[in-house]
Amino acid sequence: MQNLQGAKLVPLLSLLSGGALLGLSTNLAKLAAEAHLSPLAFLTWSVVGAALLLMVVAAVRRDLPPVHIRALEYYGVSALVGVAGSNLIFFSAVPHVGAGFVALIISLPPLLTYVGALIWKLERFRMMRALGVAVALGGAGVLALRQYSAPDADGLWIFIALLGPILLAIGNLYRTLRWPRGVSADALAPGMLVAAAVMLLGTGLLPGFSLAVPLDRSLPLILIVVQAVVFSGMFLLLLMLQKTSGPVLLSLLGSVGAVVGVPVAIFLLGETAPDGLLLSAALIIVGVALLSLGKARSA
Repeated sequence: MQNLQGAKLVPLLSLLSGGALLGLSTNLAKLAAEAHLSPLAFLTWSVVGAALLLMVVAAVRRDLPPVHIRALEYYGVSALVGVAGSNLIFFSAVPHVGAGFVALIISLPPLLTYVGALIWKLERFRMMRALGVAVALGGAGVLALRQYSAPDADGLWIFIALLGPILLAIGNLYRTLRWPRGVSADALAPGMLVAAAVMLLGTGLLPGFSLAVPLDRSLPLILIVVQAVVFSGMFLLLLMLQKTSGPVLLSLLGSVGAVVGVPVAIFLLGETAPDGLLLSAALIIVGVALLSLGKARSA
């Protein structure tokens, strides 16, 4: 009985831990911008560091990423939509719309993921889980609408930032649908990050882009190291949660990230608190609880 209860707690703990790291990540991106690190350079070297960390862990565990056509496809597509593309959008948007807003919109993928999971028959319709997704999405929507209606809102960057959650939802579904048979999350995570690192390094070689890091002070390097550690834990937890609980519960990582990331942006980074923050946070927390309960009941 205790083992069963422990097994039920693992997905919830992974969700809360991974979401907290996600919320922290968006705020680190703001600190990087203030330290004059370009979004591409910060993201690239952080992903490279995370890939190296997870490859070392995989080598110690003797569970290295497999190299075959199906696995390489998985690494490439997952890296493009779930790591390189989405995070480059978010990191680039932070200086324009704020870390709090970016932390907030990362909570938007649940509805898209849930609808896609129903279409692809990865999920059976259950009222409690549908209600949980709707409530969490409503909480995120409250703040999104308030941000867009602000007099100093940057409409173009708000639109660009909103493309990120669409990529995340696509990634949530893809990783479940195309998970290579018999391969562990511990092996897939470093493979995905290595693919993302190759993409980002290639982007940095294009005209008009730069991977330069200011070396006249230590702060940029410290931020890259911290973000690399955050990324390594976050993406490992993401794939563990994907494997154990499917794309819908996984999609709530962003909702948890918003609950963590928005207060950090306000109280530690000095951003102005958005209108409706308490209502939004309460709705997101209730949504996560309903979705988790719905998963437990279906199990």
